[in-house]
Amino acid sequence: MVHEELTGRVVAFDEARGLGTVEAVDGRRLGFHCTAIADGTRSIAEGAEVRFRVVAAHRGVWEATGLVPR
Repeated sequence: MVHEELTGRVVAFDEARGLGTVEAVDGRRLGFHCTAIADGTRSIAEGAEVRFRVVAAHRGVWEATGLVPR
């Protein structure tokens, strides 16, 4: 279930693990997996400005998905 759509920037990305963190303009930090990058590249630069959706993830947390560089 999609909760909302936000903009922000990638603050961390570990290419070897495929895990990253995005910081929304409202200050929230959300994790994401490389498969959540919309263009299918599975890689994104730290500092990249992005648009993304917030969805419910495992164990009751929220995560970013559908990351699209702006």
